[in-house]
Amino acid sequence: MSYHNPHTPPRKSATFDDHTLAEIRRAAATGIYDIRGAGTKRKVPHFDDLLFLGASISRYPLEGYREKCDTTVVLGSRFAKKPITLKTPITIAGMSFGALSGNAKEALGRGATIAGTSTTTGDGGMTDEERGHSQTLVYQYLPSRYGMNPRDLRRADAIEVVVGQGAKPGGGGMLLGQKISDRVANMRNLPKGIDQRSACRHPDWTGPDDLEIKIMELREITDWEKPIYVKVGGARPYYDTALAVKAGADVVVLDGMQGGTAATQDVFIENVGMPTLACIRPAVQALQDLGMHRKVQLIISGGIRSGADVAKALALGADAVAIGTAALVAIGDNDPKWEEEYQKLGTTAGAYDDWHEGKDPAGITTQDPELASRLDPIAAGRRLANYLKVMTLEAQTIARACGKNHLHNLEPEDLCALTMEAAAMAQIPLAGTNWYPGKGGF
Repeated sequence: MSYHNPHTPPRKSATFDDHTLAEIRRAAATGIYDIRGAGTKRKVPHFDDLLFLGASISRYPLEGYREKCDTTVVLGSRFAKKPITLKTPITIAGMSFGALSGNAKEALGRGATIAGTSTTTGDGGMTDEERGHSQTLVYQYLPSRYGMNPRDLRRADAIEVVVGQGAKPGGGGMLLGQKISDRVANMRNLPKGIDQRSACRHPDWTGPDDLEIKIMELREITDWEKPIYVKVGGARPYYDTALAVKAGADVVVLDGMQGGTAATQDVFIENVGMPTLACIRPAVQALQDLGMHRKVQLIISGGIRSGADVAKALALGADAVAIGTAALVAIGDNDPKWEEEYQKLGTTAGAYDDWHEGKDPAGITTQDPELASRLDPIAAGRRLANYLKVMTLEAQTIARACGKNHLHNLEPEDLCALTMEAAAMAQIPLAGTNWYPGKGGF
């Protein structure tokens, strides 16, 4: 006979928590896996686990009101005739027209242009509005080839060959039928209202040798003018970076598991890939081993939220970062002013992630004309520009405090780690020591 103390509350399982129990019941009732957007919701080591070591006696800080701290970055200088120069190392990641509304894509272009940085097309092709409002536009070349044509390749300022995405490395894209409007269907040359999937690998190559051939084809189509990026999901960053460089990439884009997606399996988002923090140093090591660090630029994405995150990524060896989810929040995603409508959808502001359903009250991840009209692309573009400005100023403030007159002068020596996990992943000494796991001595 067991005895339960009535003054002690019942104890729930840490393994079978409320969310896990609810998911088991949902799966048992429906027989289908859960699909959602956004990124991982589990907590993993991230930039919050690193701190900067500001200047005091042993380091000399810069005076913010008198001494310049440069933020410019040049991308694609390895082979391209026309590398691109950005005023800030914070770029806008690829998000498709289809996953996002036309107004949302326009807002991203407007905001990036005001801030002096680039935006990226995503799957499904290039819209005239996006090209028209984006001073610097990167054209994504994906396995689906949806909307791909030589004219748009030439209209772009750079081309990004997408091999993988941080939210789903090894997995393809997904755009469900309810978001396939007449215009989206026409751009992708597929039926309206039918689910569209992008393959998990390019149909005309199966390995690094074929990637090299593809990059050469793209260079010939664009007369060697455009920088060629290669984007990989964070899984095996050392080898993927090295192989992208050997295949001829000008820029490597590395996306960690905190990166978002418009729609994929929840089990994929939460269980495949590596934290962004764990991806950076192996990629930088690959570039250094090949003698290509700073010659082939490295863009890091996946969970970048603030100027501190930007500064930390650059201190670890990146040349620039890309933001996706944060950019959507800046233009109005998950805004509490739509809380009543989020409640009707069974969620709440800050947690809404059913982007694939096309019912976004904010008018961002939808193709519904009435919902999409809620987003003013001009005002949203200004909000994004403000956010990018603040992030850049924050990164500059940190760099000056470390005595650096360019964001690219930040270095691992400027950092310490708060946890053993972060120290091991970033190869940064644990605070108060000169040691990290894997390094000899203490």
